Amino acid sequence: MEAARIADPAPFTGSEIRAALEALHAESVQYWSAIGTATFLAPLGEAWSPAGNVRHLTKSIRAVTTGMRVPRLVLLLRFGRPDHPSRAYGTMREVYRARLAEGADAGRFGPSARPATDDPEAERAQIMAYHASAVRGLSDAISAWPERALDRRQLPHPLLGKLTVREMLLFTLYHNRHHLDGVRRRMAGAN
Repeated sequence: MEAARIADPAPFTGSEIRAALEALHAESVQYWSAIGTATFLAPLGEAWSPAGNVRHLTKSIRAVTTGMRVPRLVLLLRFGRPDHPSRAYGTMREVYRARLAEGADAGRFGPSARPATDDPEAERAQIMAYHASAVRGLSDAISAWPERALDRRQLPHPLLGKLTVREMLLFTLYHNRHHLDGVRRRMAGAN
């Protein structure tokens, strides 16, 4: 079960979230690297290809990083103060799953269509390099935020509404796990 991969107690502090994000990224890279390039780039039935999942995650990670790089005063003026304490990883996971069960989708964060490439290996390398860069950027952004500020500012999520920055990071962590595990299940079902 995908929830079991995040150790109890689940991450909550900025440094714990950062460490969990980096560990999950290492696990993901190991998994994606073991998939042949043709399979990595091919759709999984009606679902996105593994590459499409990575591109979707890269887009969503970059959006969070962009939000975290906005001056905190601007975030306060633009989105106000949170009206609730930051919720835990397990709660964010359940909130997201409930929205998916209601039919929510990736919307503008879905991977855009790409023309066929003459160099699949170069395309794969580019996708993975962009993803690694996005993860590094988010990790750096997390380290630049004081712990208390993670609960005192909020960012808008297209499906979940305004989340504290901590909640957004916990969502991002789960979101990456969700997609990695989803590809694993689809790949296992294809065999």
